[in-house]
Amino acid sequence: MGVLHGSCLCGKVKYEINGNIIKFRYCFCPRCQKVSGAAHVANILVNQDQITWIQGKENITRYDLPEAKRFAHGFCKTCGSPMPYELRDKTGMVIPAGSLDDNPEIKPQGIIYWDHRPTWYLEPKDLEKM
Repeated sequence: MGVLHGSCLCGKVKYEINGNIIKFRYCFCPRCQKVSGAAHVANILVNQDQITWIQGKENITRYDLPEAKRFAHGFCKTCGSPMPYELRDKTGMVIPAGSLDDNPEIKPQGIIYWDHRPTWYLEPKDLEKM
């Protein structure tokens, strides 16, 4: 795949990932809905050793949901942008796809927690394009 660059909205946090993406999925779980304010998130999973922090790692805040085995949330403490974080069980790094500055050259491979999608969710193909 090569190197992919990513950053937050304010530019204080910058990172790069190197190597192949393990998974790229949309997640409709209620926890992801809460942290994103959207129907789903688009998350990429890579190994911990694939990420290099270019600047601002100290500007990332992490929230670990106490009752969750794996769930966490990383975000820039200045602008609130979702940022990469290590899974609590140490099995990989979650990269919010929207934080990438480069095209990952891969499309999402699937959807998880589809049955948890909100009742108001409509498929993008069914919406007016403006």
